Amino acid sequence: MTKKVNISTENGADVQAVSEAVARRLKQERLEQKITLDELSRRSGVSKGMVVEIEKCTANPSIAILCKIAAALGLSVADVVNVADTPLAHLIKSQDIPTLWTGPLGGSARLLAGTSGPNMLELWRWELHPGETYVSQGHPHGTTELFHVESGSLHLEVGETELNITKGNAAVARTDVPHTYSNRGKSKLVFTMSVTEIHRSV
Repeated sequence: MTKKVNISTENGADVQAVSEAVARRLKQERLEQKITLDELSRRSGVSKGMVVEIEKCTANPSIAILCKIAAALGLSVADVVNVADTPLAHLIKSQDIPTLWTGPLGGSARLLAGTSGPNMLELWRWELHPGETYVSQGHPHGTTELFHVESGSLHLEVGETELNITKGNAAVARTDVPHTYSNRGKSKLVFTMSVTEIHRSV
């Protein structure tokens, strides 16, 4: 299974150019906030070496790592890939919607739109081919995901709970624990998913 972030667009835009733009955005935000590499590493829980490689655009981080670094900077992933909201309304054209995960058999996860962080709401569209699985180690405390299956069947594991969500059905899950999305069927699985993440100060 592939868990790396392959930031691209469905219409074939230059993957490297988009990855470089993400690296520049993260570095720019870190410098503007006067946060050292050591401090960003401490806040995000991501190793300093990985942070350095991401900023140099020589690493291909998982979605989870990208989420951690963005949150540590007070951003959402949507901010980083430029599909976050702006005042009143913001059109995101199809060619500008990034693919943040590709599976070994051609599956994909596209971040359709999202609000600015750190408190955020995201809308995703996933496709998993038969036999594909995506594994997440869990999001920050309080993260909730809503699912609606358009075609196929989604096998969802959240902690010790397992659900089989078939076409036309929906589900709610608290995903601040390890969870997986799997296609155990014989046809392509397509589902939309919203993610809500609220950071509470302590």
